[in-house]
Amino acid sequence: MKQAAAYNQLIKQKATELGFSYCGIAKAAKLDDEAARLEMWLNKGMHGEMKYMENYFDMRVDPSLLVPGAKSVITLLKNYYPSEIQQNSEIKFSKYAYGEDYHEVIRNQLHTLLQILEEKIGAIQGRGFVDSAPVLERAWAQRSGLGWIGKNGNLITKQNGSFFFIATLITDIELEYDPPFAKDYCGSCTKCIDTCPTDAILPDKTVNGSQCISYYTIELKEMLLPGELKNKFDNWAFGCDICQDVCPWNRFSKPHNEKAFTPLPEILNLSTKEWESLTEESFKKIFKNSAVRRTKWKGLQRNIQFLRS
Repeated sequence: MKQAAAYNQLIKQKATELGFSYCGIAKAAKLDDEAARLEMWLNKGMHGEMKYMENYFDMRVDPSLLVPGAKSVITLLKNYYPSEIQQNSEIKFSKYAYGEDYHEVIRNQLHTLLQILEEKIGAIQGRGFVDSAPVLERAWAQRSGLGWIGKNGNLITKQNGSFFFIATLITDIELEYDPPFAKDYCGSCTKCIDTCPTDAILPDKTVNGSQCISYYTIELKEMLLPGELKNKFDNWAFGCDICQDVCPWNRFSKPHNEKAFTPLPEILNLSTKEWESLTEESFKKIFKNSAVRRTKWKGLQRNIQFLRS
């Protein structure tokens, strides 16, 4: 156990040095309760056109299918709350997309952390994931003591709210495990439910992904958005932060210090007219290292036209 404790200290120290805000560790095990909830969510069609959510169901709930012999799940949180907010309130982008694509930034940091562990501990099996593999990262974050899953489906930390990316590192090392976060501090608050313009957040702590503004502006590839949602997007052209912006716990959010997440000047400063006349060439140049690439130029123009027409 002394060795496990020493490994824990090493992992958390290196995670901090790499710029992660929080690190928690849980014992690798099947997520039986979460599996039942996920199956029900899928059966109700709440994933909409996100068919990839149906794939690799067993892997999502059993870490040993991702890393053979998995013993520990390390969860890392990285703050992305910006120090500057968009000036244009007519064409809005979610804060997570202000800077460089978080997938690339965090994937590189996870790779570095795994390399350090191999150097210090020896040969280990491990894989890092950041929002691009069948991992229920919020469940693992809660199990590792980092926070609770709020009514809006986001992981919320008591210290600094919810503006965090979640990364997961599954390894075959036996470690000391943090106690799970047992309490739900949302209480009777329903601000996220009450302010969601598309009623995507349900009272039973379920989020209907197929009704979320982020789903419509990013995931949905059809070139026509549902007419009944006209004037319900609150000017969001890429993603949506409403349920986080109104969350009382986010009054504790503090600006990040990750250079790669420095906001693109265009996101902060372009006028509505400039967004409307943005060419595909300019889009590719501005967003070449950005998560906004996911919606492609046509998708962003579709969203802007939907907001402005």
